[in-house]
Amino acid sequence: MGVVSDGTTVIDNGAVNGVLSWQSVQTTGFTAVSGRAYPCNTTSAAFTVTLPTSPSAGDQIQLVDYAGTFSSNNLTIDPNGNNIQSQGSNAIVNKANEGLTLTYVDATSGWLITSAANEGTGAISLPYSANILVIGGGGGGSHGGGGAGGYRTSTENLTAGSVYTITVGDGGASTSNTNVQGNSGSNSSISGTGVSITSAGGGTGGGRSDTVGVHTGASGGSGGGGGADQTGTGVACPGGSGNTPSTAPSQGNNGGSGAHVSGAYTATGGGGGAGAVGSSNSGSTAGAGGNGSASSITGSSVTRAGGGGGHGGSGGAPGGTGGGGAGAGGGTSNGVAGTANTGGGGGGADSNSGTPNNVSGAGGKGVVILSVPTANYSGTTTGSPTVTTSGSNTIMQFNGSGSYTA
Repeated sequence: MGVVSDGTTVIDNGAVNGVLSWQSVQTTGFTAVSGRAYPCNTTSAAFTVTLPTSPSAGDQIQLVDYAGTFSSNNLTIDPNGNNIQSQGSNAIVNKANEGLTLTYVDATSGWLITSAANEGTGAISLPYSANILVIGGGGGGSHGGGGAGGYRTSTENLTAGSVYTITVGDGGASTSNTNVQGNSGSNSSISGTGVSITSAGGGTGGGRSDTVGVHTGASGGSGGGGGADQTGTGVACPGGSGNTPSTAPSQGNNGGSGAHVSGAYTATGGGGGAGAVGSSNSGSTAGAGGNGSASSITGSSVTRAGGGGGHGGSGGAPGGTGGGGAGAGGGTSNGVAGTANTGGGGGGADSNSGTPNNVSGAGGKGVVILSVPTANYSGTTTGSPTVTTSGSNTIMQFNGSGSYTA
């Protein structure tokens, strides 16, 4: 073991005469030993270098890109219970032809990069914070309006070099037979190392029917609006439950209820986006869709995930702010679709006398948005997200499924 002095203390850093001991080329994962230098060849596959469990101040390890392949097959450095650059997570070396020396300092800072070829202290990538918005596909309308897709926001740490898979849920399809329940929306999600967020699709609206249950709005991220009891006997026509499956914090609210009133079939608005419960009908007036929620993740405030309005005998109800589609009035008009990539619910419509002669509104497709520090943005995506900047952040809006490599 080599012994060196920094002028105040004597440090045993594992080197001989202050020179690190070069090892054979490494092609698979291994545990490094202080005082040694390792050429690492990731040509065949990426692998992980695990640092020593109990290092001492002044210990050093050197890692070198043997074949210039760290950019395609990254080298991961596992701190093994200690820190790297004051963080306890794995670090990624993803620059080709990189060579770096790690020196252990203390328990707080852990291993620091004290010299590096090509990239300096930018030779490694550490986890970084991202703001995330995930909205499920909106429910399609039936007689009642469709519920908005579930709406969830979160701040998460992304692990550099890891792939995060994004799924954007479709809105529920429209239907020309509003005597039955329509079509609910599909889930949206993001998943990868340390991150798993799913927002449920919105529930569809209930139908106009004398069959108990069919005129109930479906549950989902936000619940669909209740339909109408065709018999006129006062059977309850409740809206669907929001926040289904249950999440914390809540991803959406319930749909309002519908009813049969004095010969006029009336239905409620769809579920309440994420911010409000759908309105219930009042007499022959249909219920409006609940308003959605606002987010400034893209740099300016935008409201999304509004509920669909219900069909009404004396006029359709408006959709909620944030992309909810309006309901149709009377028996000869169509419901309005929820706005694409807002997760808005579709508006309700009516199949006059049981004959499918008009169409409800489809639910709007969902969306997934990530905002990351521009200094950390890798630029590696699939699925062609819309990429913009705001201040010091880069924003990726996924209107369709894809991925981001942190």
